[in-house]
Amino acid sequence: MRLLFLGDMVGKTGRTAVWDRLPGLISDLKLDFVIVNGENAAGGFGITEDIYLETINAGADVVTTGNHVWDQKEAVSFAGRHDQFLRPANYPAGTPGRGSGLFYARNGARVLAANIMGRVFMHPELDDPFKSAEAILDACPLKEQADAIVFDFHAEATSEKQCFGHFVDGRASFVVGTHTHVPTADHQILNGGTAYMSDAGMCGDYDSSLGMEKEEPLNRFISKMPKGRFEAASGPATICGVGVEISDSTGLAEKIAPLRIGPRLQEAIPEFWR
Repeated sequence: MRLLFLGDMVGKTGRTAVWDRLPGLISDLKLDFVIVNGENAAGGFGITEDIYLETINAGADVVTTGNHVWDQKEAVSFAGRHDQFLRPANYPAGTPGRGSGLFYARNGARVLAANIMGRVFMHPELDDPFKSAEAILDACPLKEQADAIVFDFHAEATSEKQCFGHFVDGRASFVVGTHTHVPTADHQILNGGTAYMSDAGMCGDYDSSLGMEKEEPLNRFISKMPKGRFEAASGPATICGVGVEISDSTGLAEKIAPLRIGPRLQEAIPEFWR
């Protein structure tokens, strides 16, 4: 199975780049399943229902989120209406929406997708992500109820991300980190067969500070005084993500490589998909 994960869409330039390129990527690379993190898609803060629907219409099978999931007030109401929209699973019981779900890939495979948020340097501090993941895996084990299992681990600390990867190694197909908006170079297959990458990066303008116009963040570092609001950068976007080949027989990863398309960063398409 060919699975593509795209990192946090940031603002209009990030989301439109994904919408424009994703249909062609699905066709050209013969992708079976696509997950997109959309938590910064609305001006850099949260996601609206229209943006979510447009992302699904472009070919995403699941849209994940993170700590900005509720920044747009309408998300509270639409989260429960759309099964393909995931908020972190370790929110307390009674939170709108869902944190995981079982979906069908284009090749007929059953894909369990889950969104988990870390707790180190993160706000709000949610329930234990490791216990949440354990409950998800117990309810839908790999190669029993699911042919592939993917976790979007939305977290700040790479140590927490790495430990989470080792925690589910051999029990999940793929763990990918989001939130820091910078693609890491540690894509690998762990000892138990789980593909791992600390951060997929963002889909947005890299002539920026994490997708935001750089002047105001720079001002705050220098002066410690706000002069205005953070605004999503509007220059040409680079699409960043990671591709994984998952074995049909074991549900574990066979190959992993980064995907980067656009200006500034060195472009990359997984060689095994060329």
